[in-house]
Amino acid sequence: MTVPMFSEMPMVNGTFHLTDHNDRKVNTETFRGSFVLVFFGFTHCQVVCPRALTKLSAALDAIGDAPIPVTGLYITVDPARDSPQVMRDFLRSYPRFLGLTGSQTEIENAKRSFRVFATRSASSLDDGGYDVPHTAFTYLLDPAGQFIAHFGDAISLSELVERLRRCFISSSATGKTINDRLPAHGGC
Repeated sequence: MTVPMFSEMPMVNGTFHLTDHNDRKVNTETFRGSFVLVFFGFTHCQVVCPRALTKLSAALDAIGDAPIPVTGLYITVDPARDSPQVMRDFLRSYPRFLGLTGSQTEIENAKRSFRVFATRSASSLDDGGYDVPHTAFTYLLDPAGQFIAHFGDAISLSELVERLRRCFISSSATGKTINDRLPAHGGC
């Protein structure tokens, strides 16, 4: 039996029904017409999430005005602690991002849609809190709400900016989705 060396990338649907940090109900359709940069994390994260949000904010600042608006979304993987108010307070340091939260079921559905792994770890912190190890990918949706690319945590700021520009130009010029034009290695 021959085993293929590569398989197709798992399908990312990129859909959600959540509550933003201003306490408004939102879903994928809410952001139709703009590119959407999505990162999953939690407000008690001390290293990975702040580092990622800093890099993503710098990338959006470096790109400046895109031909089509770009919305940054930070979706919690810890809805028990991350209420809209907590998300709003946390994201004051990252004004390019809108925080999204919801019920445990709504968050699980969003995680499944983006193929995100996150699970609460046993309480091991001195303050009795807990950690939530999670996938550290950033996802890009096009203005039609279709997944077009993902970016790993190790990507440099300069490479991220270059790839985002290519995605914006490619999507704006062709109007096609990732499935019509890009290889299955992360897109753009």
